Amino acid sequence: MAGSELLTLAHLSDLHLPTVGGFGPRHWTLKRTLGYLNWQRGRKRWFTRGAVDALVKDMAQQRPDHIALTGDLVNLGLPSELAAARSFLEDLGSPDEVSVVPGNHDIYVPLQRDPGVARWRDYMASDAFGREIMAGIRVRRDGFPYVRRRGRIALIGLNSSLPMPPFVAAGLLGGEQLTALERILGLIRQRGLVRVVMIHHPPLAGLASRRRGLHDAQLFADVLARSGAELVLHGHNHTNTLAWTKGAHGAVPVVGVAAGGMSGAGKRSHALGRYNLMRFTDSGGTLGIELVGRGFSAPGGEVMELERKSLAMLGAGDAADPVTA
Repeated sequence: MAGSELLTLAHLSDLHLPTVGGFGPRHWTLKRTLGYLNWQRGRKRWFTRGAVDALVKDMAQQRPDHIALTGDLVNLGLPSELAAARSFLEDLGSPDEVSVVPGNHDIYVPLQRDPGVARWRDYMASDAFGREIMAGIRVRRDGFPYVRRRGRIALIGLNSSLPMPPFVAAGLLGGEQLTALERILGLIRQRGLVRVVMIHHPPLAGLASRRRGLHDAQLFADVLARSGAELVLHGHNHTNTLAWTKGAHGAVPVVGVAAGGMSGAGKRSHALGRYNLMRFTDSGGTLGIELVGRGFSAPGGEVMELERKSLAMLGAGDAADPVTA
């Protein structure tokens, strides 16, 4: 890509790290029972730690400046799983190197007398810049949204996940979080920074069924149409997708990535494990974003480059109509 390099951001999602022990009776619910049976009947063969470790090893060799992890680190939201995921995060990088938003499998059912995903709080918290931006903006009790700055890139973490009934994997941002997001996007644009939004659920209508989608996707799209953003990253669908939505200052790319833990063993309908490198450049005041996809081309194969493409060059004041997926 031409132009000066701003930052390389690695995007990883949906690891579904293998379920570990610590199954206390008080943590069992109907939804967890069904999820555990689903894990035993197939998912534990499809999602492997070996696939995750291979991607992480390759990612380290690419030397990204920061890692964005968009949820579903675990499967049943058990305390033992969440604690093990904390250890995984510490091996992956420090909170200064990794930013996380939770997925629906991380917040699977309500937990009683347990911190849940708050174990990862320092990976999901605003830095000094974010606290300055957030001054006077109300955040939820769980600390979302949060804001971090890395060079000229500002990361905005949203939580779309909350406990849902059995057979439902939908998400919701809620009015409080959407109101905060709109103010955040405006303030960061005033600073001249590139705005990257992280969310677990596909944030546009039509990218997932109602049973699996973001219930206030249209309200999220309305916020982007009024305030704009330069990039949205999500997971959840276990597929590699690129969609576009209308922004206040140009079309906004919305990028989904396949499940990082998907080995491909016995599961042909899902894309194999992959992560994306999002490379940001500045060419005379025009932002360029290059997507480089790296992952498995075949079950049990080596991690390699699978895709490379340049997203639209985004100049200040550009206008564009939305392009649907």
